[in-house]
Amino acid sequence: MPKFSLLDSRTARSLHVIFGIATLLLLATGPALATEAGLRQFDARAQSSGQEPVHVALFYPTQDSARSIPMGPFTPAVAINGKPDANVKGLIVLSHGTAGAELNHTGLAEALAKNGYLVAAIKHPGDNWQDQSLFSVPGGYYFSERPRQASRVIDAILSDPEWKQRIPVDAHGPRVGAVGHSAGGYTVLALAGGTPDRMRVVNHCKMDSDDPIFCSMGRRVTTGGAEEVSFEGLRDSRVRAVAALAPMGVVFSAESLAAISIPTTIYAGEKDTYLVPRYHAEWVRQNVVKAEYHVIQNAGHYAFMDTPSMPIPSPDGDVGANPAGFDRAAFLKQLAATLNHFFDRAIQ
Repeated sequence: MPKFSLLDSRTARSLHVIFGIATLLLLATGPALATEAGLRQFDARAQSSGQEPVHVALFYPTQDSARSIPMGPFTPAVAINGKPDANVKGLIVLSHGTAGAELNHTGLAEALAKNGYLVAAIKHPGDNWQDQSLFSVPGGYYFSERPRQASRVIDAILSDPEWKQRIPVDAHGPRVGAVGHSAGGYTVLALAGGTPDRMRVVNHCKMDSDDPIFCSMGRRVTTGGAEEVSFEGLRDSRVRAVAALAPMGVVFSAESLAAISIPTTIYAGEKDTYLVPRYHAEWVRQNVVKAEYHVIQNAGHYAFMDTPSMPIPSPDGDVGANPAGFDRAAFLKQLAATLNHFFDRAIQ
Protein backbone atom coordinates (compact mmCIF):
# COMPACT_ATOMS: atom_id res chain seq x y z
CA MET A 1 0.00 0.00 0.00
CA PRO A 2 1.51 3.40 -0.91
CA LYS A 3 2.48 5.83 1.86
CA PHE A 4 1.52 9.52 1.66
CA SER A 5 3.74 12.38 2.82
CA LEU A 6 2.51 15.48 4.63
CA LEU A 7 2.39 17.25 1.27
CA ASP A 8 0.20 14.46 -0.12
CA SER A 9 -2.21 14.84 2.80
CA ARG A 10 -2.46 18.59 2.33
CA THR A 11 -3.03 18.08 -1.36
CA ALA A 12 -5.71 15.55 -0.56
CA ARG A 13 -7.43 18.00 1.82
CA SER A 14 -7.23 20.74 -0.82
CA LEU A 15 -8.75 18.48 -3.41
CA HIS A 16 -11.49 17.55 -0.95
CA VAL A 17 -12.33 21.25 -0.51
CA ILE A 18 -12.25 21.84 -4.26
CA PHE A 19 -14.55 18.90 -4.93
CA GLY A 20 -16.87 20.14 -2.19
CA ILE A 21 -17.08 23.59 -3.75
CA ALA A 22 -17.64 22.07 -7.19
CA THR A 23 -20.47 19.96 -5.80
CA LEU A 24 -22.12 23.03 -4.29
CA LEU A 25 -21.80 24.87 -7.59
CA LEU A 26 -23.39 21.98 -9.43
CA LEU A 27 -26.26 21.93 -6.96
CA ALA A 28 -26.69 25.69 -7.27
CA THR A 29 -26.83 25.51 -11.05
CA GLY A 30 -28.72 22.22 -11.18
CA PRO A 31 -31.79 23.41 -13.13
CA ALA A 32 -29.57 24.26 -16.14
CA LEU A 33 -28.73 20.56 -16.33
CA ALA A 34 -32.41 19.58 -16.36
CA THR A 35 -33.70 21.52 -19.36
CA GLU A 36 -37.10 20.40 -20.61
CA ALA A 37 -39.11 21.27 -23.71
CA GLY A 38 -41.75 23.95 -23.36
CA LEU A 39 -44.68 24.18 -25.76
CA ARG A 40 -46.67 27.22 -26.84
CA GLN A 41 -49.01 28.00 -29.70
CA PHE A 42 -48.03 30.76 -32.12
CA ASP A 43 -49.59 32.25 -35.24
CA ALA A 44 -47.75 33.99 -38.04
CA ARG A 45 -50.26 36.52 -39.31
CA ALA A 46 -51.19 36.74 -42.99
CA GLN A 47 -49.21 39.40 -44.85
CA SER A 48 -51.79 39.95 -47.59
CA SER A 49 -55.51 39.42 -48.20
CA GLY A 50 -54.86 36.25 -50.17
CA GLN A 51 -52.99 34.48 -47.36
CA GLU A 52 -54.01 32.53 -44.29
CA PRO A 53 -52.29 32.78 -40.91
CA VAL A 54 -49.75 30.03 -40.36
CA HIS A 55 -50.29 28.13 -37.12
CA VAL A 56 -47.13 27.01 -35.34
CA ALA A 57 -46.28 24.85 -32.33
CA LEU A 58 -43.26 26.40 -30.62
CA PHE A 59 -40.95 24.05 -28.72
CA TYR A 60 -38.26 25.74 -26.64
CA PRO A 61 -35.91 25.15 -23.70
CA THR A 62 -37.40 25.70 -20.26
CA GLN A 63 -36.55 24.83 -16.69
CA ASP A 64 -40.21 24.14 -15.85
CA SER A 65 -41.34 20.56 -15.30
CA ALA A 66 -42.63 18.63 -18.29
CA ARG A 67 -45.28 15.93 -18.42
CA SER A 68 -46.66 13.65 -21.11
CA ILE A 69 -49.83 15.11 -22.59
CA PRO A 70 -51.91 13.20 -25.18
CA MET A 71 -52.71 15.46 -28.13
CA GLY A 72 -54.66 13.50 -30.68
CA PRO A 73 -52.49 10.63 -31.93
CA PHE A 74 -49.28 12.03 -30.41
CA THR A 75 -48.09 12.47 -26.82
CA PRO A 76 -45.45 15.16 -26.38
CA ALA A 77 -43.61 15.40 -23.06
CA VAL A 78 -43.62 19.16 -22.55
CA ALA A 79 -44.19 22.02 -20.14
CA ILE A 80 -47.24 23.77 -21.57
CA ASN A 81 -46.57 27.53 -21.62
CA GLY A 82 -43.44 27.00 -19.54
CA LYS A 83 -41.15 29.96 -18.99
CA PRO A 84 -38.63 30.08 -21.87
CA ASP A 85 -34.92 30.20 -21.12
CA ALA A 86 -33.39 33.63 -21.57
CA ASN A 87 -31.45 32.58 -24.66
CA VAL A 88 -31.62 29.88 -27.31
CA LYS A 89 -29.00 28.49 -29.68
CA GLY A 90 -31.02 29.41 -32.75
CA LEU A 91 -34.33 28.99 -34.54
CA ILE A 92 -35.13 25.70 -36.30
CA VAL A 93 -38.15 25.64 -38.64
CA LEU A 94 -39.79 22.19 -38.84
CA SER A 95 -41.97 21.37 -41.89
CA HIS A 96 -44.26 18.32 -41.91
CA GLY A 97 -45.18 16.19 -44.91
CA THR A 98 -48.26 16.14 -47.11
CA ALA A 99 -51.54 16.26 -45.14
CA GLY A 100 -49.55 16.20 -41.91
CA ALA A 101 -49.63 18.14 -38.66
CA GLU A 102 -47.43 20.35 -36.52
CA LEU A 103 -47.09 17.51 -33.98
CA ASN A 104 -45.88 14.84 -36.42
CA HIS A 105 -42.31 15.14 -35.16
CA THR A 106 -42.69 15.96 -31.47
CA GLY A 107 -39.82 13.69 -30.40
CA LEU A 108 -37.39 15.52 -32.67
CA ALA A 109 -38.77 18.93 -31.68
CA GLU A 110 -38.44 18.10 -27.98
CA ALA A 111 -34.85 16.87 -28.42
CA LEU A 112 -33.87 20.03 -30.30
CA ALA A 113 -35.54 22.20 -27.63
CA LYS A 114 -33.78 20.36 -24.79
CA ASN A 115 -30.52 21.03 -26.61
CA GLY A 116 -31.27 24.75 -26.58
CA TYR A 117 -33.12 25.46 -29.84
CA LEU A 118 -36.38 27.27 -30.47
CA VAL A 119 -38.30 24.98 -32.84
CA ALA A 120 -41.15 26.31 -34.96
CA ALA A 121 -43.21 23.30 -36.06
CA ILE A 122 -45.47 24.55 -38.85
CA LYS A 123 -49.01 23.50 -39.66
CA HIS A 124 -49.02 24.26 -43.39
CA PRO A 125 -52.23 26.04 -44.50
CA GLY A 126 -53.82 24.12 -47.35
CA ASP A 127 -51.68 21.02 -46.80
CA ASN A 128 -52.52 19.52 -43.44
CA TRP A 129 -54.69 16.73 -42.07
CA GLN A 130 -57.73 19.02 -41.96
CA ASP A 131 -57.28 20.96 -45.19
CA GLN A 132 -55.73 19.92 -48.52
CA SER A 133 -56.94 22.92 -50.52
CA LEU A 134 -53.48 23.64 -51.95
CA PHE A 135 -53.95 20.58 -54.15
CA SER A 136 -56.89 22.23 -55.89
CA VAL A 137 -54.84 25.23 -57.02
CA PRO A 138 -53.38 24.51 -60.48
CA GLY A 139 -50.11 25.47 -62.06
CA GLY A 140 -47.63 24.46 -59.36
CA TYR A 141 -48.83 26.88 -56.67
CA TYR A 142 -48.36 24.08 -54.13
CA PHE A 143 -44.59 24.17 -54.73
CA SER A 144 -44.33 27.93 -54.40
CA GLU A 145 -46.60 28.37 -51.38
CA ARG A 146 -45.11 25.83 -49.00
CA PRO A 147 -41.63 27.45 -48.69
CA ARG A 148 -43.21 30.91 -48.62
CA GLN A 149 -45.27 29.84 -45.62
CA ALA A 150 -42.07 28.79 -43.87
CA SER A 151 -40.44 32.14 -44.62
CA ARG A 152 -43.46 33.95 -43.20
CA VAL A 153 -43.00 32.00 -39.98
CA ILE A 154 -39.35 33.07 -39.82
CA ASP A 155 -40.44 36.68 -40.43
CA ALA A 156 -42.98 36.52 -37.62
CA ILE A 157 -40.69 34.95 -35.02
CA LEU A 158 -37.74 37.22 -35.78
CA SER A 159 -39.99 40.25 -35.34
CA ASP A 160 -41.81 39.01 -32.24
CA PRO A 161 -40.71 40.99 -29.16
CA GLU A 162 -40.61 37.92 -26.91
CA TRP A 163 -38.61 35.63 -29.20
CA LYS A 164 -36.33 37.84 -31.29
CA GLN A 165 -34.28 38.89 -28.26
CA ARG A 166 -33.56 35.25 -27.44
CA ILE A 167 -32.21 34.25 -30.87
CA PRO A 168 -28.48 34.92 -31.33
CA VAL A 169 -27.33 37.18 -34.14
CA ASP A 170 -23.82 37.33 -35.54
CA ALA A 171 -22.12 38.87 -38.56
CA HIS A 172 -24.21 36.62 -40.85
CA GLY A 173 -27.50 37.50 -39.19
CA PRO A 174 -29.80 35.42 -36.98
CA ARG A 175 -28.98 31.74 -36.54
CA VAL A 176 -31.68 29.83 -38.40
CA GLY A 177 -31.91 26.24 -39.65
CA ALA A 178 -34.69 24.09 -41.10
CA VAL A 179 -35.67 20.42 -41.08
CA GLY A 180 -38.50 18.80 -43.01
CA HIS A 181 -39.97 15.42 -43.89
CA SER A 182 -41.37 14.36 -47.28
CA ALA A 183 -43.04 17.49 -48.72
CA GLY A 184 -41.39 19.20 -45.77
CA GLY A 185 -38.06 17.97 -47.13
CA TYR A 186 -38.99 19.66 -50.41
CA THR A 187 -39.89 22.81 -48.46
CA VAL A 188 -36.55 23.16 -46.66
CA LEU A 189 -34.57 22.41 -49.84
CA ALA A 190 -36.48 25.21 -51.56
CA LEU A 191 -35.51 27.51 -48.69
CA ALA A 192 -31.90 26.46 -49.32
CA GLY A 193 -32.13 27.43 -53.00
CA GLY A 194 -33.69 24.51 -54.86
CA THR A 195 -36.00 25.71 -57.66
CA PRO A 196 -39.00 23.65 -58.83
CA ASP A 197 -39.29 22.71 -62.51
CA ARG A 198 -42.83 21.69 -63.42
CA MET A 199 -41.69 19.92 -66.57
CA ARG A 200 -39.45 17.62 -64.55
CA VAL A 201 -42.56 16.41 -62.72
CA VAL A 202 -44.54 16.05 -65.95
CA ASN A 203 -41.79 14.13 -67.73
CA HIS A 204 -40.96 11.97 -64.73
CA CYS A 205 -44.57 10.87 -64.34
CA LYS A 206 -44.86 10.08 -68.06
CA MET A 207 -41.67 8.03 -68.20
CA ASP A 208 -41.38 6.34 -64.79
CA SER A 209 -44.22 4.09 -63.73
CA ASP A 210 -42.69 2.98 -60.43
CA ASP A 211 -43.28 6.22 -58.47
CA PRO A 212 -47.10 6.11 -58.48
CA ILE A 213 -47.90 7.69 -55.12
CA PHE A 214 -45.89 10.82 -55.83
CA CYS A 215 -47.20 11.08 -59.39
CA SER A 216 -50.82 10.87 -58.30
CA MET A 217 -50.17 14.08 -56.38
CA GLY A 218 -47.65 15.62 -58.78
CA ARG A 219 -50.04 15.53 -61.71
CA ARG A 220 -52.73 17.31 -59.68
CA VAL A 221 -50.59 20.25 -58.64
CA THR A 222 -48.66 20.84 -61.86
CA THR A 223 -51.35 20.71 -64.55
CA GLY A 224 -53.57 23.57 -65.66
CA GLY A 225 -53.39 27.16 -64.53
CA ALA A 226 -54.05 30.15 -66.70
CA GLU A 227 -51.00 31.94 -65.31
CA GLU A 228 -47.52 30.60 -64.82
CA VAL A 229 -46.68 30.35 -61.13
CA SER A 230 -43.47 32.14 -60.22
CA PHE A 231 -40.83 30.16 -58.39
CA GLU A 232 -38.57 33.16 -57.98
CA GLY A 233 -37.58 34.20 -54.50
CA LEU A 234 -38.25 30.93 -52.70
CA ARG A 235 -34.73 30.81 -51.30
CA ASP A 236 -34.46 32.29 -47.82
CA SER A 237 -30.93 33.53 -47.19
CA ARG A 238 -31.50 33.52 -43.42
CA VAL A 239 -31.56 29.72 -43.40
CA ARG A 240 -28.02 28.48 -42.77
CA ALA A 241 -28.47 24.70 -42.79
CA VAL A 242 -31.15 22.20 -43.78
CA ALA A 243 -31.98 18.57 -43.03
CA ALA A 244 -34.22 16.88 -45.62
CA LEU A 245 -35.81 13.62 -44.42
CA ALA A 246 -37.13 11.39 -47.24
CA PRO A 247 -37.56 14.54 -49.35
CA MET A 248 -39.77 15.07 -52.38
CA GLY A 249 -36.80 15.80 -54.62
CA VAL A 250 -37.61 15.04 -58.25
CA VAL A 251 -39.26 18.47 -58.49
CA PHE A 252 -35.97 20.41 -58.46
CA SER A 253 -33.81 21.41 -61.38
CA ALA A 254 -30.27 20.03 -61.28
CA GLU A 255 -28.80 23.51 -61.69
CA SER A 256 -30.57 24.91 -58.66
CA LEU A 257 -29.58 21.97 -56.47
CA ALA A 258 -25.98 22.31 -57.55
CA ALA A 259 -26.04 25.95 -56.42
CA ILE A 260 -27.00 25.09 -52.83
CA SER A 261 -24.01 26.06 -50.72
CA ILE A 262 -25.25 25.83 -47.12
CA PRO A 263 -24.69 22.68 -45.01
CA THR A 264 -27.22 20.06 -46.11
CA THR A 265 -27.96 16.58 -44.82
CA ILE A 266 -30.28 14.18 -46.63
CA TYR A 267 -31.91 11.00 -45.34
CA ALA A 268 -33.61 8.24 -47.29
CA GLY A 269 -35.52 5.18 -46.17
CA GLU A 270 -34.30 2.09 -48.01
CA LYS A 271 -37.86 0.75 -48.34
CA ASP A 272 -39.60 4.05 -49.07
CA THR A 273 -42.31 3.45 -51.69
CA TYR A 274 -44.06 6.79 -51.13
CA LEU A 275 -41.16 8.83 -52.53
CA VAL A 276 -38.93 6.29 -54.22
CA PRO A 277 -35.38 7.27 -53.20
CA ARG A 278 -33.73 6.87 -56.59
CA TYR A 279 -35.98 9.60 -57.99
CA HIS A 280 -36.09 11.86 -54.94
CA ALA A 281 -33.43 11.66 -52.21
CA GLU A 282 -30.85 10.27 -54.65
CA TRP A 283 -31.56 13.07 -57.15
CA VAL A 284 -30.86 15.62 -54.44
CA ARG A 285 -27.70 13.82 -53.33
CA GLN A 286 -26.37 13.64 -56.88
CA ASN A 287 -26.66 17.38 -57.37
CA VAL A 288 -26.04 18.96 -53.96
CA VAL A 289 -22.41 17.98 -54.18
CA LYS A 290 -21.37 18.67 -50.58
CA ALA A 291 -24.45 17.18 -48.94
CA GLU A 292 -24.22 14.47 -46.31
CA TYR A 293 -26.28 11.45 -47.33
CA HIS A 294 -27.70 8.69 -45.15
CA VAL A 295 -29.67 5.64 -46.29
CA ILE A 296 -31.53 4.07 -43.38
CA GLN A 297 -31.65 0.33 -43.86
CA ASN A 298 -35.06 -1.36 -43.71
CA ALA A 299 -36.83 1.99 -43.17
CA GLY A 300 -40.06 3.03 -44.84
CA HIS A 301 -41.27 6.53 -45.65
CA TYR A 302 -42.79 7.19 -42.23
CA ALA A 303 -39.75 6.05 -40.25
CA PHE A 304 -38.92 9.73 -39.70
CA MET A 305 -42.25 10.54 -38.06
CA ASP A 306 -43.44 9.82 -34.52
CA THR A 307 -45.49 6.65 -34.20
CA PRO A 308 -49.14 7.65 -33.72
CA SER A 309 -51.25 6.04 -30.99
CA MET A 310 -53.96 5.06 -33.47
CA PRO A 311 -54.04 3.84 -37.09
CA ILE A 312 -53.73 6.68 -39.60
CA PRO A 313 -54.34 5.65 -43.23
CA SER A 314 -52.24 7.07 -46.05
CA PRO A 315 -51.71 6.30 -49.75
CA ASP A 316 -48.85 4.08 -48.57
CA GLY A 317 -50.70 2.24 -45.80
CA ASP A 318 -50.84 2.88 -42.06
CA VAL A 319 -48.55 5.73 -40.98
CA GLY A 320 -47.58 3.81 -37.85
CA ALA A 321 -46.57 0.60 -39.63
CA ASN A 322 -42.93 -0.42 -40.07
CA PRO A 323 -41.14 -3.02 -42.19
CA ALA A 324 -40.57 -6.21 -40.21
CA GLY A 325 -37.68 -5.82 -37.80
CA PHE A 326 -37.41 -2.03 -37.98
CA ASP A 327 -37.22 -0.31 -34.57
CA ARG A 328 -38.65 3.15 -35.20
CA ALA A 329 -38.31 4.35 -31.60
CA ALA A 330 -34.59 3.52 -31.47
CA PHE A 331 -34.00 5.11 -34.87
CA LEU A 332 -35.81 8.34 -33.96
CA LYS A 333 -33.75 8.67 -30.81
CA GLN A 334 -30.56 8.29 -32.83
CA LEU A 335 -31.83 10.68 -35.51
CA ALA A 336 -32.56 13.39 -32.94
CA ALA A 337 -29.04 13.12 -31.52
CA THR A 338 -27.49 13.22 -34.99
CA LEU A 339 -29.51 16.25 -36.10
CA ASN A 340 -28.69 18.11 -32.90
CA HIS A 341 -25.02 17.54 -33.68
CA PHE A 342 -25.56 18.62 -37.30
CA PHE A 343 -27.18 21.93 -36.38
CA ASP A 344 -24.66 22.56 -33.59
CA ARG A 345 -21.91 22.34 -36.18
CA ALA A 346 -23.73 24.09 -39.00
CA ILE A 347 -25.27 27.21 -37.49
CA GLN A 348 -23.25 27.96 -34.37
